[in-house]
Amino acid sequence: MADVRWGIVSAGNIAGTFARDIAYAENARVGAVAARSGDAAAQFAAAHGIPRACEGYEALFADPDIDAVYVATPHTLHLPHTLAAFDAGKAVLCEKPVTTSAGDFKTMRAAAARTNRYLMEGMWTWFLPAVVKAKEWVDSGRIGELRHVKADFGYPIAYDPKKRVYNAELAGGCLFDMGIYPVALARLFTSRAPSTIEVVSRFAPNGVDDDVVMLFNYEDCVATLATSFRCKLQNTAYIVGTEGYIAIPDFWRARECSLFVLHDVVDTFADDRAGSGFEFQIAAVSKDILRGRKESPVVTHAASLAFQEDMDRIRAKFRP
Repeated sequence: MADVRWGIVSAGNIAGTFARDIAYAENARVGAVAARSGDAAAQFAAAHGIPRACEGYEALFADPDIDAVYVATPHTLHLPHTLAAFDAGKAVLCEKPVTTSAGDFKTMRAAAARTNRYLMEGMWTWFLPAVVKAKEWVDSGRIGELRHVKADFGYPIAYDPKKRVYNAELAGGCLFDMGIYPVALARLFTSRAPSTIEVVSRFAPNGVDDDVVMLFNYEDCVATLATSFRCKLQNTAYIVGTEGYIAIPDFWRARECSLFVLHDVVDTFADDRAGSGFEFQIAAVSKDILRGRKESPVVTHAASLAFQEDMDRIRAKFRP
């Protein structure tokens, strides 16, 4: 089976994770990287053994030797860069959050359909073996009926309005940067939209959200979620049922999970991956592309739209 020839759109930190982990993914290799700065692209290419470096994204999109692109630019650039890639005939894996509103994602999805191109949001957590195993335990009834999902993700990041994560024009803020993880995890395990959402929010001096606590209410269960730039949170997920619960440490990059009945561990799982965890989504997307699919069966377009709809509802509850 042939390899998918990937181009990386950005020379930032998360693009580096992709470039390192693709070495552990089947049917995939990097052919080029692009950045606004030619020097940045060249340095990135040299650091990761990438054959070609492009100054400007258009050169990468136009490259006939590239089949698919990984869009890892700031959030507000995901839509224009993805649309440009579609028009150039490329499949797209777009870093999460895929856009910054449900309306923008509908535009992106429509463009994928119009150009007949593959599109998936890079919700890599959903491909991690430990998260997959936890979902299998839930679906097979091992924790009984679902009652609570608890998940948070936060790290202290000093306030600096010049940083991307605090830049309002680039959709900065902890909800988009980190909160997408617990929001997506709640959707994974509940498989539906909450009936109501309650929010407590805090803001940096420039008005960007830097601490958000969310309560999602469903008919028969609740999800308590949080994200923060103000402090280190536990970053653990708990999936709680009537007969037991699952603990997933560092769920966003999970390597392991444990199944409890009351105080006792009754089952455990740990992966032995060589990379950071991106390799699982890279391999899955590459397989999709080689099979001619236009959408992932895991992170579907419907799932990505649901994430955006949930975050639209959360932001509507923000109070300075």
